[in-house]
Amino acid sequence: MLIETDKRLALQAYEQILNLILSGSVEPGGTVTERRLAEVLSMSRTPIRDALLMLEGEGLLIRQGTRGLQVKQMRIDDYMDALQIRQLIEPEAARLAAGRMPVAELDDLIATLTDILQGARDGAPKPDRSVVRGVDDRIHSGIAEAAGNPQLAQIIRTLRLQTQIFDLRSVPERLESTCQEHIDILQALLDDRPEDASKAMRRHLDGVRDSIIRRLARV
Repeated sequence: MLIETDKRLALQAYEQILNLILSGSVEPGGTVTERRLAEVLSMSRTPIRDALLMLEGEGLLIRQGTRGLQVKQMRIDDYMDALQIRQLIEPEAARLAAGRMPVAELDDLIATLTDILQGARDGAPKPDRSVVRGVDDRIHSGIAEAAGNPQLAQIIRTLRLQTQIFDLRSVPERLESTCQEHIDILQALLDDRPEDASKAMRRHLDGVRDSIIRRLARV
């Protein structure tokens, strides 16, 4: 029972520290310490230590000798490298996931994206980034898990986390395109069309890459 409790506390600490990183509360290049996090999260240092080891293993934290751990600073080259790997493996994950994700989840995601897309076309205020990120996580994480290969799912999760800590101000927003691309992926999954799901995922990730390249060409 004690071991299970320790594991649960470590996972809680992990999620809270990860949220601090993804929300920008702890900026890229910033140093994190057990003592400070224990104070902020009102937790003992043991689960904090375990959580930091998990985040270090995922490449989100970099050990800086005696100075402790630092939030990884993603350069554009790092981002593009991670995206290139995602382009290789996520289409296959989508192919494997076709017909295997819960219909209710797919229907809900499609309805949510359709509402966001219609709002964007009607000139409604853009939804908060956290809302869009939450939907994006549900889609890509759900596909990775439904693919039925835990190692593949973990690789995708790690790559996505690494790209999410990149300075989002440097990534052009593609709200309408992203919504439609995600709908195409989800519809193919719902209809159990594996090859179409794979192609739709590839188009989506290619679109992300191409928009960044266009952005960089204008800098």
